[in-house]
Amino acid sequence: MLMETSQTWTIVKRPAGQCEIVPNAGNLDGEVVEKWGPFDSKTEAIARRVGLIRSGKCEPLREIKN
Repeated sequence: MLMETSQTWTIVKRPAGQCEIVPNAGNLDGEVVEKWGPFDSKTEAIARRVGLIRSGKCEPLREIKN
């Protein structure tokens, strides 16, 4: 059985146009251009982020390979 927590999740858009999911909006580090949420679960925040990427409001996160 999964334990429910009271943690919420927020999607933040950074100046480079990429969106990331962060726990609790109060923990935002760095510059934020726009934000969506809070969402009650990380799963819901992921689904919303996918929608934002598909609608062109966010760029997906890209891995930097050395």
